[in-house]
Amino acid sequence: MNGSNTPQTPDHDGHPGAAPSRNVFVRFQQRFERGFNRVRERYGVLLEQAVANRTRFVAICLALALGSLSLFLFLGRDYFPEIRSGIIQMHMRAPLGTRIEVSARLATLISNSIEELLPGQVENIVSNCGLPFGPHNLAFIPTPTIGSQDCDLTILLNDDKSRVWDIRRILRKGLKERYPGTEFTFQPSDLTAKILNFGAPAPIDVQVNGPDVYPNYEFARKLMAEFRDIPGAVDVVIQQTMRTPTLLVEGDRTFGLGVNRTEKDIADNLLMTVAGSQQVDQIYWLDPSTGMSYMINVYNPQPQISSLNSIKTVPVDSSNGAAKDDVQLLGNLASIAPIGTPGVVTHGNIMPLFDIYVSAEGRDLGGVLSDIQKIVVSMEHEKPRSAAVEIHGQAALMYDAYAELIFGLLAAIVLIYLLIVVNFQSWLDPFIIITALPGALAGIAWSLFLTHTRLSEPALTGAIMTMGTATANSILVISYARERLEAHGDALLAAVEAGKARIRPVLMTASAMIFGMVPMATGYSQNAPLGRAVIGGLLVATVFTLFFVPCVYAIVYSRRVAPKQETV
Repeated sequence: MNGSNTPQTPDHDGHPGAAPSRNVFVRFQQRFERGFNRVRERYGVLLEQAVANRTRFVAICLALALGSLSLFLFLGRDYFPEIRSGIIQMHMRAPLGTRIEVSARLATLISNSIEELLPGQVENIVSNCGLPFGPHNLAFIPTPTIGSQDCDLTILLNDDKSRVWDIRRILRKGLKERYPGTEFTFQPSDLTAKILNFGAPAPIDVQVNGPDVYPNYEFARKLMAEFRDIPGAVDVVIQQTMRTPTLLVEGDRTFGLGVNRTEKDIADNLLMTVAGSQQVDQIYWLDPSTGMSYMINVYNPQPQISSLNSIKTVPVDSSNGAAKDDVQLLGNLASIAPIGTPGVVTHGNIMPLFDIYVSAEGRDLGGVLSDIQKIVVSMEHEKPRSAAVEIHGQAALMYDAYAELIFGLLAAIVLIYLLIVVNFQSWLDPFIIITALPGALAGIAWSLFLTHTRLSEPALTGAIMTMGTATANSILVISYARERLEAHGDALLAAVEAGKARIRPVLMTASAMIFGMVPMATGYSQNAPLGRAVIGGLLVATVFTLFFVPCVYAIVYSRRVAPKQETV
């Protein structure tokens, strides 16, 4: 009996001890220890049951893990996932030959329609119509603009985290109904997609290359029609046009020589009339007050050249000293006929090239690409003999990146196994350690499937990261099991003791990684699949480490140690 009058209170283990601390953190730690000890005891009971039925438990877990890998077939494949954004880049192409002022008015009407279709979501719309001034703007801006009928519209949204794919779906449907005959396509607005597309306005670029221009163009149109029937394929367009409205002025050389007029005279006078003197003879005027020079351009007013007859009445003088009163009209010297000409000419390896751009919406990029490849193969017999069809862009690089990352994943598993072999001086123990990796892959598959996240390069990178952490936790369990086996020689007891002793560091390591990945997994960055893959993989891999790995260890070493025990 204690002679002190101070009452004794039980400590957190139920034994007499000091009075409870008033420190909040100490009390929290004591409660946590009591709760964790209960969890550990409960885990020990479950582990003993699993070890007792180890063969059946391992078979069921392995079947579930391998069966879960089939989920990868339903995830879909993207190179990099599209992220939420506050900017949408849209391109408008009016009917070919539309004048620049008509395109500008149409762009204004379309801007008003966009604000009506997206009430309260649009902050501002910036439109840029026609060809840019100077070749550098056209060379370094990823835009399909080729003439006065094209306009680029940059739509700024109020919310920087808008689901741009849903907004694009609304605009495609609404604008197509309101403006028939006008094409609307959408280009990537985030920098990553632009870089991966190598400046192209779409992730898939099917190129038809060959010397026969018109047969290749018709074949490209057939491919485009087939591509538009692919589920998930949107914004299917041919970049190059062959039907831009043009007037072909073909001079009568025999009659021209008779009236002392050459082809050069016809061209100079026609250019002077429709384009101005700067196309024929560039003249500059120097302002003496400012020292700045200005180009002088003399041309006919556009209202005077509004019909084919006005072109035929263009006077053509002679450049070799003909009489001033000897005036000939263009209609007498040449025939004028409307034709269609290329709006832009692209070459690949010297030969003409046609680009068919395809984007994916509502479906994974890999699925759309697979259907495109099937169509290209099926239409091989219709392809002109001199033509070659190649698929470029982000989608084509995706397969190479996937092959490299999957090879890296397998190489990481093999290298980890060989490294553990060196450290453990055994081939068997490292094999038991890496048996937790199928559980990690199954967890990755389920996490991506349940969060509706497609397989992508960040997700595969997360899978590689998960392999290292899952292996490290298994090493903790197996290394302690080896120590206990050497101490008493009972493999079943060693497996249970290893799980109960190493549950704390295993949970600490996995929890630290999981909680660290939560902000990334719940964010809107392109690395969100990486965080989700790591979280799902570690959750299942931790369960495999604490239950599956000890059971495998018990199966293997109970058979190896049993004969020694009988001999003793």
